[in-house]
Amino acid sequence: QVKLVESGGGSVQAGGSLRLSCAPSGYTYSSKCLGWFRQAPGKEREGVAAIYTDTDERSTYYADSVKGRFTISQDNAKNTVYLQMSSLKPEDTAMYYCAAERKACPFVDGGSYLSPRAYDYWGQGTQVTVSS
Repeated sequence: QVKLVESGGGSVQAGGSLRLSCAPSGYTYSSKCLGWFRQAPGKEREGVAAIYTDTDERSTYYADSVKGRFTISQDNAKNTVYLQMSSLKPEDTAMYYCAAERKACPFVDGGSYLSPRAYDYWGQGTQVTVSS
């Protein structure tokens, strides 16, 4: 059974940085699709960043709103995926979720990497609050 546990959320001032971590257990496949999503109150869940890794491949995907500010990475030795967030803005305030997919990975449609509907496994979320 796949279980995802996020950590690293918190409160920061605008312009600050945070690093989120996600440690998936029961997800030991050579081909991995992992993503970070966020949901603000009253808004739909949206894709922030995603990463696809295989033995000799690595691809990353970002929402336009975070390009140049957020970086997704994966440490295979620790089986952990990170989201480094810099130059944070108040509009980045949301609950952030880690997600993983197995059956459909890698996605045929590249747009699926940032689509919440494409992922079967979800963590409980970690809150990020950015104050102005």
